[in-house]
Amino acid sequence: MTRRDLLAGAVAVASTAAFGAAGATSARKAPAEKGAVKVSYSKLPRWRGFNLLEKFTLDRNQPFREEDFDIIAEWGFDFVRLPMDYRCWTDPNNPKQLKEAVLKEIDQAVQFGRSRRIHVCINFHRAPGYCVNPPREPLDLWSQEEALELCCYHWAAFAKRYKGIPNEYLSFNLLNEPGNIPSSTYVRVATELVRAIRAEDPNRLVIADGIFWGNTPVPELVPLKIAQSTRGYDPMQISHYKASWIGGSDTWPEPTWPLPGNPGWDRDRLYRERIQPWKQLEAMGVGVHVGEWGAFNQTPHKVVLAWMKDRLQQWKEAGWGWALWNLRGPFGVLDSGRKDVNYEKFRKYNLDRQMFELLKAY
Repeated sequence: MTRRDLLAGAVAVASTAAFGAAGATSARKAPAEKGAVKVSYSKLPRWRGFNLLEKFTLDRNQPFREEDFDIIAEWGFDFVRLPMDYRCWTDPNNPKQLKEAVLKEIDQAVQFGRSRRIHVCINFHRAPGYCVNPPREPLDLWSQEEALELCCYHWAAFAKRYKGIPNEYLSFNLLNEPGNIPSSTYVRVATELVRAIRAEDPNRLVIADGIFWGNTPVPELVPLKIAQSTRGYDPMQISHYKASWIGGSDTWPEPTWPLPGNPGWDRDRLYRERIQPWKQLEAMGVGVHVGEWGAFNQTPHKVVLAWMKDRLQQWKEAGWGWALWNLRGPFGVLDSGRKDVNYEKFRKYNLDRQMFELLKAY
């Protein structure tokens, strides 16, 4: 029996057991709209918005907040990325037994976005067999068939669940930040994941992160007819200054922008290394989006704003959208916990007005 036969059987079980008809129907309910905008993998809209982290890890695993979508829409942004941990919706003793109650919470987020004309990008931040963050997965997606088949199973189930929702409102971001792996390995895995999705929903918009933690485009993926996502964290000495999960970051000198060094970082280097290679990919017929970016709350605020302005200007000139990590929290514009910001009250939150106005401007 081939992997495709196994996958077909697994999805058939999922569609009748874990994925009830009621859940799938509720996710596909159409808002009152005059017609969807055609979205192409070869040229993405300049979607701008935020990452929402309610299912970022198993420990969080909360319903997405409707208020977040209200705020994002009120501010005039049109994109959310949902980086999620597959363990949130799986039985720990049986990774093919999917929890309908949790899946309905994801349905809800899709509907929150669609009713407000906000695009929702579903991302497997932790996929079966791979995650950039600890703990390490028990299986290895890059080398073990069992892991790849399981990951295909999950993506196929999501594709079946959301079939028919226009790409204007929903996309699938395959895997978060593949690391230092050969492009050939990544292409092999991505090809199988895309095949699993398209077996259920041939028209779904799919986005693949670049390799080397999202920073390097992968031209070898062009034949798959999918878009690609980059990152906006360079230089790390600014974006992750004193971040507890980055070893040694507490010993870095307090950053400035531009960042001195040999070679150091400035606007020109950002363009050469983080814009030009992706523009070359775009010229091959691949849409580009910045799936994550931002700076941790220990970096001096004035440095963050100067750095953000250069990044935003370059992405606007390139015609690319972006999603800040995060809306609420230490990288975000609400309740970021910075000690050098005079916050403004917005609803029940502390708003970083200067950062908000900068984001709105670009």
